[in-house]
Amino acid sequence: MKMEGIILINITVKDLDGQVHEVQAKEGDSLMESLRQHEWGVAAACGGLCSCGTCHVYVDPEWTDKLPPAASDEQDLLDEFETTQESSRLSCQLQMHSSHDGLSVSIAPDG
Repeated sequence: MKMEGIILINITVKDLDGQVHEVQAKEGDSLMESLRQHEWGVAAACGGLCSCGTCHVYVDPEWTDKLPPAASDEQDLLDEFETTQESSRLSCQLQMHSSHDGLSVSIAPDG
């Protein structure tokens, strides 16, 4: 969707209670920026500096190969959590692009 020169990306998000939400992200913003504004979203305690992991999400398997691979600092942080899965990403490190329209993620539990 395009709005006054801004491209909006539609994202499906499953929260920690299993509720499914539809949100929109602005192209160029990180996924974290769209998730942290919701009560059910991510804490994003470090504000997107890739230093806390409180924006941890699980990317739907059909999307994992459509996103750029995790950089070493992101992977190092994810390796510290017991809840990390193969599809784990830090939403602060996922810059939204129009090709990500329809992305589906689940918020990961702390840990």
